[in-house]
Amino acid sequence: MPGEQNEYTARPVAVSSSRGSLRPEQGTPPPPRRSRQSRNQVVTFLNFLLSSVVFIILVAAGVLYFGQREFTRPGPTTTTETVLIKPNTGTREIANLLQREGVIRDARVFLVGLRINNADSSLKAGEYEIKPGASMKDVMDLLKSGKSVMYSLTIPEGLTVKQVFDRIARMEELSGDLPTELPPEGSLAADTLRFTRGLSRQEVVNKLMADQKNLVQSIWNRRAPDLPIETVEEFVTLASIVEKETGRADERSRVAAVFINRLKKGMRLQSDPTVIYGIFGGEGKPSDRPIYKSDLEKETPYNTYVIKGLPPTPIANPGRAALEAVANPSRTDELYFVADGSNGGHVFAKTLEEHNENVARWRKIERERAKQAEAAAQEKGSETTQPKSN
Repeated sequence: MPGEQNEYTARPVAVSSSRGSLRPEQGTPPPPRRSRQSRNQVVTFLNFLLSSVVFIILVAAGVLYFGQREFTRPGPTTTTETVLIKPNTGTREIANLLQREGVIRDARVFLVGLRINNADSSLKAGEYEIKPGASMKDVMDLLKSGKSVMYSLTIPEGLTVKQVFDRIARMEELSGDLPTELPPEGSLAADTLRFTRGLSRQEVVNKLMADQKNLVQSIWNRRAPDLPIETVEEFVTLASIVEKETGRADERSRVAAVFINRLKKGMRLQSDPTVIYGIFGGEGKPSDRPIYKSDLEKETPYNTYVIKGLPPTPIANPGRAALEAVANPSRTDELYFVADGSNGGHVFAKTLEEHNENVARWRKIERERAKQAEAAAQEKGSETTQPKSN
């Protein structure tokens, strides 16, 4: 209506030129550019970060190279060293021990080497012999292998149980105490045991007893059928006498046959070693103590010049050869033997007359030896009393 204004008439209309109408409308403006200072800070940080990574890599490579070189190069030892690693010892304690003992130069390098080789939980307790110049790697390999130093305990045939116990007690590499009571005579095996430090003395005794029991039973099961022996105990007793009578392998079965033949005929065994055991027991006769004629007449349960048959127990621990000799003795009628006086053996006889001749020959040899020993002693004495000449 005339005089009224609407929304169209209230606004002025801007008229643009034809060139302006063809210009595109302005879009969203781009973000403002960072300043040169800001760009420099980012680049600097990235450069620092990259340099740090490269530096760390180089340092790590250097450390690894140095550690590997140190781990594998010859160690400081110039002589063979023995190191004892006790059970339940931690890896770090082992490394420190090796460094204290002068086996390795640096416990830290050794620990790192163990970790890299996945061996930090594989080291075994024991006593180890470190060779001169052994590297840390050599030491690691040795401790992983568990190849400890081995010791030997030799129990010869013919020792008494008491003498065996004395040997075991003197072995410093063994541990613990011996049993308070001695096992039966003849119950310990003659053997050479190989062991590592720390094995208990009780274990040694148990093994020797078990081995002897198995050995005796296996040979007893293969014995000749006509032996005048009724029990395993008698078998071991006679074998112990044979063991003490001769140490020669070529005559054990003949010595055994003499005693077997005597038992069959009801003759006394007349064995000097049984007389000695009856007097001195398991301690054994002193080396400088001769056997006197009066000893042969002493009434002890072991004097086979007095008693008939076998003594009540063995007189020593017999070895395999003596046991085999008694189980399967020679087939002979011989009843006597005496020392031959020349090579540590014996001469055998079937009759008493022949035996007496052998004994007479032996006593003549003994007299001649006694004269020679006396002459040598006198000659030595005269040399020491003569004045020295300048």
